Amino acid sequence: MTRNRLVQYAAAGVGIAVVLGIAVAAFVSLRVPFDTTPTGEPSTGPCQPQPCANVRGYIVWVSDLKVDSGLVTMKLTFRNSSSSTHAAPEDFSLVDSQKNDHGAVYQSPDCPQWPRTEFNNGASFGPVPECFRPPSTSRPLGLRWTPDFGPFCCEILIGLE
Repeated sequence: MTRNRLVQYAAAGVGIAVVLGIAVAAFVSLRVPFDTTPTGEPSTGPCQPQPCANVRGYIVWVSDLKVDSGLVTMKLTFRNSSSSTHAAPEDFSLVDSQKNDHGAVYQSPDCPQWPRTEFNNGASFGPVPECFRPPSTSRPLGLRWTPDFGPFCCEILIGLE
């Protein structure tokens, strides 16, 4: 192998490493910073009443929040005027005070699993139940929402008071 060939391979390796580094930096910079402190502020745009989040015109409202015997229950209502096409229960997880994520549970009659639902163009959907059983219900609690806007967007934490 000649010296020129080794230099070419080294340059290609460095180029690939730089491109991968830029891609990772772009991905990380697009994610919303993780903070479980509940606030009355909207996540990325205005919405009322709180708690809610507005991502590019896709809004979710949280209502009827209850914590009882280790079960956290709520109702979610959506309005979608964005490029996202659906709502799905797997787009949500509960974040406990230790910053651990917990998936939804569907073992209670008040918590049936709702299906992925296609809607857009300003349409509304819900309210639908969402329930979680974290090991601890100590405050603060947050609802992590990852609406489907493609691989580089978004992760929103809605503070639950």
